[in-house]
Amino acid sequence: MSGFSPDWLALREPADHAARDAGLVSALARALPEPVRAVDLGCGTGSNLRALAPHLGPRQDWVLVDHDPALLSAARLRLAAWAEGTEAAGDGLILHRGGARIAVRFRALDLAADPAAALVGRPDLVTAAALFDLASERWIAAVAEAVAGAGAVFYTALTYDGQERWAPPHPADAAIHAAFLAHQAGDKGFGPAAGPGATAALETAFRSHGYAVETAASPWRLGSDAAALRHPLAEGTARAAQETGRVGAAEAAAWMTARLAPGTEAVIGHRDLLALPARGVASSGR
Repeated sequence: MSGFSPDWLALREPADHAARDAGLVSALARALPEPVRAVDLGCGTGSNLRALAPHLGPRQDWVLVDHDPALLSAARLRLAAWAEGTEAAGDGLILHRGGARIAVRFRALDLAADPAAALVGRPDLVTAAALFDLASERWIAAVAEAVAGAGAVFYTALTYDGQERWAPPHPADAAIHAAFLAHQAGDKGFGPAAGPGATAALETAFRSHGYAVETAASPWRLGSDAAALRHPLAEGTARAAQETGRVGAAEAAAWMTARLAPGTEAVIGHRDLLALPARGVASSGR
């Protein structure tokens, strides 16, 4: 899987948390048992846990899974800083925040090889954020099969949906966007990426296992005051578009320069998805 730096993940975290659909988070919380056992796929630096844990009750047990040991180390540090109190627990942590006791274990694992290997101990919840647009439809189907086999609830947030609006308009907008979407379809380590089709692939896969599925929009809304995130986003978009060969260096550079200008705004589309097994509530086995 293509890597992401801890700095980039930290930069996008406030926008990610603001964009999540609150209704799906509430529905997720109602569907889970207490205590809850969760597995976070492609956890990065733990942003998904920080977004969800305040909604999931006083006793939680998380396994954070990522292929990159450096990101797992960053997750440990950032979660400790986020918590109001921390205890060591073997090679994991016990976090205390807002009256909740959150046990966290960290697991380095190449999810591309076998996503089912991450789902040890029959979790109640399997979750991820900003992951599935990077994955192939075949891998998405394998995740759905593994989750259904565990009887778990599934929730994912911030899957890119291909919708972008930049303002003010620029003559190269359409060409840059088309090239970026072509780049998005490349292999990011999980086979040819589903890109903007990932949410539809997830919905199809989970419905095939009898799950009830609901989705909701979760766009980034980056105003003129969001330059710290908007600037590297524009730079990365222009670079990816140019790498496809569909736009030239001069066109990509002109577009990027315009998008770095003061007053630029952007809306970047994502979707969240909640999939509940037929019984509606995960079985804790306890």
